[in-house]
Amino acid sequence: MPQITASDLKERIEKRLIIENGMEVANATNKDVYYALASIVNEEIIPNWFNTNQKYASKRSKQVYYLSMEFLIGRLLESNLLNYGMLHAAKEALEELGFHTENVFAEERDAALGNGGLGRLAACFLDSLASLYYPGHGFGIRYRYGLFEQRIIHGNQVELPDYWLKNPYPWETRNEEESVVIQFQGKVHMFKRNDGSLEFKYENTDKVMAVPYDIPVVGYKNNVVNTLRLWSAEPIPGTENERMEENQAFYHDLDHQHSIEQISGFLYPDDSSYEGKELRLKQQYFLVSSSIQNILKKFKKSYHLPLSKLPEKVVIQINDTHPSLAIPEMMRILMDDERMEWDAAWKVTTNVFAYTNHTTLSEALETWPEEMIKDLLPRIYMIIEEINERFCQSIWFDHEELRDEIPELAIISYGRVHMARLAIVSSFSVNGVARIHTEILKKKEMKDFYSLFPNKFNNKTNGITHRRWLLQVNPKLAEVVSDVIGSQWIKRPKQLISLLKYSNDKALLEQFDQVKHENKKLLANYIHQQTGILIDDQSIFDVQIKRLHEYKRQLLNIFHVIYLYNELKENPNQDMTPRTFIFGAKAAPSYYLAKEVIKLINTVASIVNYDTSIQGKLKVIFLENYNVSLAERIIPAADISEQISTASKEASGTGNMKMMMNGALTLGTLDGANIEIRDLVGDDNIFIFGLTADEVLEYYQNGGYNARDIYHTDDRVKRILDQLNQGAFGVHDIEFKDIFYNILYHNDPYFVLKDFEPYLETHELVERAYRDRLTWMNMSVTNIAYSGKFSSDQTIREYASDIWKIKQV
Repeated sequence: MPQITASDLKERIEKRLIIENGMEVANATNKDVYYALASIVNEEIIPNWFNTNQKYASKRSKQVYYLSMEFLIGRLLESNLLNYGMLHAAKEALEELGFHTENVFAEERDAALGNGGLGRLAACFLDSLASLYYPGHGFGIRYRYGLFEQRIIHGNQVELPDYWLKNPYPWETRNEEESVVIQFQGKVHMFKRNDGSLEFKYENTDKVMAVPYDIPVVGYKNNVVNTLRLWSAEPIPGTENERMEENQAFYHDLDHQHSIEQISGFLYPDDSSYEGKELRLKQQYFLVSSSIQNILKKFKKSYHLPLSKLPEKVVIQINDTHPSLAIPEMMRILMDDERMEWDAAWKVTTNVFAYTNHTTLSEALETWPEEMIKDLLPRIYMIIEEINERFCQSIWFDHEELRDEIPELAIISYGRVHMARLAIVSSFSVNGVARIHTEILKKKEMKDFYSLFPNKFNNKTNGITHRRWLLQVNPKLAEVVSDVIGSQWIKRPKQLISLLKYSNDKALLEQFDQVKHENKKLLANYIHQQTGILIDDQSIFDVQIKRLHEYKRQLLNIFHVIYLYNELKENPNQDMTPRTFIFGAKAAPSYYLAKEVIKLINTVASIVNYDTSIQGKLKVIFLENYNVSLAERIIPAADISEQISTASKEASGTGNMKMMMNGALTLGTLDGANIEIRDLVGDDNIFIFGLTADEVLEYYQNGGYNARDIYHTDDRVKRILDQLNQGAFGVHDIEFKDIFYNILYHNDPYFVLKDFEPYLETHELVERAYRDRLTWMNMSVTNIAYSGKFSSDQTIREYASDIWKIKQV
């Protein structure tokens, strides 16, 4: 990879501004310079993109396709500059031209293609595939609007449209010539061919065109460029009359073009209505049908092999259940278009698909009304019905001991189609995303499926790309690490373990401490700019940034804040290390209790932050519109990483890994990947508290927990809940009664009160440890040293060797 100097880049930016904008640098805005620099980076990317595809074709490599409804890729300019070895030169060139690098990079809006950990994981996996020379690509949807842009108004979450495509997106290429047609609704007619085989014909279907937009996925300094292909829904070209004739039935309800554009309009449309649910189902089928058609077309063109050989050259990973309809869609195409018999098509399909499960929450295991699938996707429903019939018969005849369990195992049961069951039955691999998560799937949630298919189940603990989450977001820390152990860790992240040799080196620990403090000052300045609130950069930065969900227990965190505030009000002079609690979270628009917790956090903040009597010892910050770019600001400055989900509920978590890699210490339950972090760093370098997964599951199964007992016996808990009930934190005395009633009258379903006392005690240990700076930094460096184990490079190597059977090219 040729080295590009700052002077080269400076000259190219100046030329580009003249050619593209007809302006001198002196008249250019940050946005003008952003597009000029992105265009220059694209000039470097495109030849390598072409060469990568040519190499895969010439080598006839087996390729993996990662199907996901979410790809939370964040901003790409800085990432692409880093991976091309141009970042340092670009920063220098921009400064010489009179521009602040951060302001130029900030012109790029986060690609709003995801919601949380699921989408960020997918983005990390694509990064690792490209950086490790693996032929692997992503398929998703090009949503015009993201989840939503969050604003906090009077403490309440308010959702605004996130139109991230308002300005041209420089990284995408439209490939209209590879568009495919997707069909919904209509009627299916069955005929017998002369040879006795069945033929299926469709009529009066609603047709939609799926147009691909390709985004390059750049490997780290290796000239590999893989592809993230995003599908956009558009009307089929033709006259309006032609479209009306094709879609006459559709016009009775709503405008055809608008209804089509809705399919790729919003990430996770509101599904509280039947129409909203149907739109989500349309999105899922739109993604999988376009992707499977594309994969098969490419296979036939590239390999010149019979489709029976597809599993030798193609593997498709389903990221959660959302793309599970890819399975019956593959069967449909193989049988209806390629004239395969059922058994032959089933053999191909079940050897191509692998499924990743991301949850143990039964309410999150996706199901659809049987009638909805039958109406919207009649042929797909017929295939699912046949898969279900054959599966249930196999249980009846081959597993007599499970006959009574058939309704709980059937893909179609009680009027619902169960997508996780469809994925398990039809895939050759089913993996969980952390060791404990996989064990819970095998022993509890999917115990009977595990008894039927023990060889399918395996674990692949999630990972994060250290290139973005250390090298890019924390360059000062990365520089210190490289000065100490060399830069080989960038290519081989497990070599971070070499830091352990220096974990008692006082001079080095002070260097790490200085970097952390500089990052805290940067975040404190940003918080002051955004909120007007001054925070103490010497205080403990205690961070919880993730989706707002009851099981993630932001409520436990804010209860602790209220407790500390109550203590300080009674004794403002007590010797307490100042704390800054930092939250970032979005709640689903229809998730009332989650939105109440956001309001509570902001209401408590509005009281605590302006109470001079507590002498600045406590601050609460809620940063609105949490996204990848905001995470990149917060994570390098974190001292404490709050990972406090109810044990057994968090499949893995990746925020825990990102903050660990940046030297934060985990305060958490024995849940998800926290367990694996604890096993690596040891009990002395992590703060663990609370119920275990087994204890939680025991309570769920056999009862024995009463939240009211704690309310009546722990005066700290009673005081906090009474404050909520009596309006101490609201302008109206009914403000937070629903939280109060949910805890006491629904028996605290996520064990907030049960874990409250051990949580407080563990925070006392945190404060004691923080006061001894060298001990604290020793713990911090120990965490960084072990974090290489959680690089997504390691995870991808395991997927590649154990599941996908693909080789580096």
